[in-house]
Amino acid sequence: MTIRDITTAVCIAALSLIAGTVSAYDTLPLRGSVIKASDTNFRYTGRVSQRHPDAAEFTYPGVQIEARFEGTSAKMIAKPKSGYFMVQIDGSEAFKVAFTGEQDSVVTIAAALPRGEHSAVITYAIEGYEFMPEFRGLILDEGCSLRPLPEAPQRKIEFIGNSITCGYGNESINKLDHFDYATENHYYTYAAITARNLNARESVCARSGIGVYRNYDGPKTGNPKDNMRQQYEYTFYNNKEEKWNFDAFVPDVICINLGTNDTSTKNYDKKLLRQAYQDFLKMVRRNNPSAKIVFLTGSMLQGEELEVVKSTLDDVAEEARKDGDKEVYRFDMTPHDESLYYGADYHPSYWQHQKMAAELTAYLRALMHWF
Repeated sequence: MTIRDITTAVCIAALSLIAGTVSAYDTLPLRGSVIKASDTNFRYTGRVSQRHPDAAEFTYPGVQIEARFEGTSAKMIAKPKSGYFMVQIDGSEAFKVAFTGEQDSVVTIAAALPRGEHSAVITYAIEGYEFMPEFRGLILDEGCSLRPLPEAPQRKIEFIGNSITCGYGNESINKLDHFDYATENHYYTYAAITARNLNARESVCARSGIGVYRNYDGPKTGNPKDNMRQQYEYTFYNNKEEKWNFDAFVPDVICINLGTNDTSTKNYDKKLLRQAYQDFLKMVRRNNPSAKIVFLTGSMLQGEELEVVKSTLDDVAEEARKDGDKEVYRFDMTPHDESLYYGADYHPSYWQHQKMAAELTAYLRALMHWF
């Protein structure tokens, strides 16, 4: 395409947009077959909204987009400043792509492939509540299209958590670094690794700093308008426009890793923490009547706070079982230390996440009989 062609295309698109006759896809000055996000051959896993037909919207990390496509190349279309994604082509090692600029809307994810059918798995790597990311589709070779995907894995895990589950700082090796989206990567977390180890699909509801009753450095009385109990039943974080459809992803097991922020800065109330866990368990159970539920600790809790959270979870789980819910369980991952380095702000490193995943994989394999 020449500069003249591009200029003409942009001018026509601009005039058409004024008239209200053209979508964002029609403004792309690129050759190829545009496959819109609404194509039924895409498979979405995680808390995704398709309230707008040509965009898949989400805020939580770990959202997955799968496709099988024809041709020799693929370009990904997303809303500018959607953030970071991890991409796997034909099962090869995943790599990161970025939509971080004001005008970034198309990124090449595959080129010079052998002619034929290929697979792409795209995973949202960060927590996107500041960006409100959108996946808008793929651009394939001229005349090529998507092909039906093979059947999805039947095993499903939901992870509910905080910065540990998001992957805060796990691409940093300096504990004095602070938060940066460039060093957060859910793909390398204990949660995502565990799901891959077990050949399970994962759905994530997690945000850095969040607690079950009190967020990081919050008041002793808690953060009643902004905690996991206030967010869990909605598709987007910090946006109550759309209730999450719990029938869209029915987990076999739910892993809840909270409490680190609730007990932060030694300004917490044990009774409020216990009551919040009891209430949250009822909420999770109401929306997931058949799932096994596992309360986790790990790996940032230490000392007195670790013992407080462990004893609270032990009590809440035991109480639930006595009340008739026999599918509530407990598992503690090893607290981290300097031996496997720290990520940013003393968060788990990439290597610590691998250790956590190995521990949790073994536990869930036995619990779920996933051999």
